[in-house]
Amino acid sequence: MQQQVLDLIDSQLTEWTMVRDNYAALSSVRMRGFELNDRCEVVMQYNPERKRSSGAKVDAASLKARKCFLCSENQPVEQEAIEWEGRYKIQVNPYPIFPLHLTISAMEHTPQEVSGRRIDDMLNLAAELTQFVLFYNGPRCGASAPDHMHFQAGIKGFMPLCDEVMDMMLWPEEQRLLDSKEGFLGFTGALGRNLFFIKSSERVVASLLFAKLQLAMLLASDNLDEEPMQNILCWKSDDDGDYCIVVFPRSKHRPDCYGEGEDQLLISPASVDMGGVWAIPVEKDFNTITVEQVQAIYDELCLDNAGMVKIIEILLQQN
Repeated sequence: MQQQVLDLIDSQLTEWTMVRDNYAALSSVRMRGFELNDRCEVVMQYNPERKRSSGAKVDAASLKARKCFLCSENQPVEQEAIEWEGRYKIQVNPYPIFPLHLTISAMEHTPQEVSGRRIDDMLNLAAELTQFVLFYNGPRCGASAPDHMHFQAGIKGFMPLCDEVMDMMLWPEEQRLLDSKEGFLGFTGALGRNLFFIKSSERVVASLLFAKLQLAMLLASDNLDEEPMQNILCWKSDDDGDYCIVVFPRSKHRPDCYGEGEDQLLISPASVDMGGVWAIPVEKDFNTITVEQVQAIYDELCLDNAGMVKIIEILLQQN
């Protein structure tokens, strides 16, 4: 499957002019980095093509009024796909952040939701696409198509947080909540934003730990009828072949500073931003954003310590 995907990317870069131009533009994109603290960094990427995502209107009326760009009948004739398990189509993302960037969308037009077998799909895809990190944006956490179930994938090594989390597992202050010889679920706030992480040699164990976390997040929330607000990263480790999942619990969709005014930033953080790469579509914002603003936005959007404690207490009761 991975070779088929790499061949698809080569084909689209050769035959689809817009995609070729957008990916070529990444080679000269302006970037600058910050050390968020002594254990992690964030990278700013000036990417004007991402304005359609950062500025996407995701209210119910706007979604109803527009054609879904993930449904095959509404896509450009040049956009090719590989079917996976008869339920998803893998495509080149025409507006990339990564040097290799995929969109993996459900064949049917069904709402964005990771509950049920979706996390197993994500883990199985990560096992097949070993050069990539899979990611999921919740319907209220950066998904520009919350009405159509989809994952995305980007080439490994691009998001700083993935390596930082792997390094963090060696720290003495690492916090493991549910631990066994097959894997563990832990948490940290030491990387500038609160997160949970799962690492397991067994896919079924990773899936079970994720289900326990999802239940705890749901029980700790004020709304039992909707999926917890979250962004998710998932990959298979090159070092030991373990399945790795990072979950960023969210408390808010967009920061108060969101907008295009003089004192505003057109920034709508999703999984990639949580992973340490901020694709910024407005040059003014790229030039002026500070590390203090980045940290303040993380603090505003990510679940706070009190919210994390509620989830952790429920997890410990499950154990």
